[in-house]
Amino acid sequence: MSASGAPSSNRRVRRTSLRAALVAVPLAVAVLGTMSAAPAGAAPHPSKSLTCRGEGVDPNARVRYRTETVIHAPLSTIWKLQTDVERWPSWQAVVKTSERLDQGPFRKASAFRWTTPVPPNPSTPATSLDITSTVQQIKHNSCIRWTGPAIGAGLHIDGVHVWNFTKVRGGVLVRTEETHSGPQVDANVPAATKILSDGLEGWLRDLKSAAEAGRSR
Repeated sequence: MSASGAPSSNRRVRRTSLRAALVAVPLAVAVLGTMSAAPAGAAPHPSKSLTCRGEGVDPNARVRYRTETVIHAPLSTIWKLQTDVERWPSWQAVVKTSERLDQGPFRKASAFRWTTPVPPNPSTPATSLDITSTVQQIKHNSCIRWTGPAIGAGLHIDGVHVWNFTKVRGGVLVRTEETHSGPQVDANVPAATKILSDGLEGWLRDLKSAAEAGRSR
């Protein structure tokens, strides 16, 4: 190759490399976006979990679900419904019994015992869960985090549940996330996650219906 031809060749190589780079950048962005965006219904990454006073759900739990809804009612109404646990059976279809184990305002260390049915699944038969929940973190009208065991026939679950309440135009954004761990739920994560998701979606529907009907009074 002549000396006069080398610069031209170098320019062609540089232009080719530049074109390749321009194509590669958006392609890489698209791939990264696909990797970071969870598919519908997928469990969120632990780092994105809901928190209350800096504490979230169990980052090691394999069974987890998160959901949210906007409720067109005052925050005070929603908060009262959620924290007056002894009245849960009056508006939650699946809560059969509920009792406070302490007295006074709903606060950190408040405990309550409640029962709810669980349908049969490939890992366990139909049963009723006896749940004892203890409030670990709470911020009035903002968030609640409680933990506790749920025990049924052939079933033991350790649960962590976080609720967030945020005022938005026309109402309140209610977000919730829960994790379950235990040998029975870990034995069939998809089935356990489906049961958990059905429970949380039903809870939000009932909370929305009760709050919008003004049933906290």
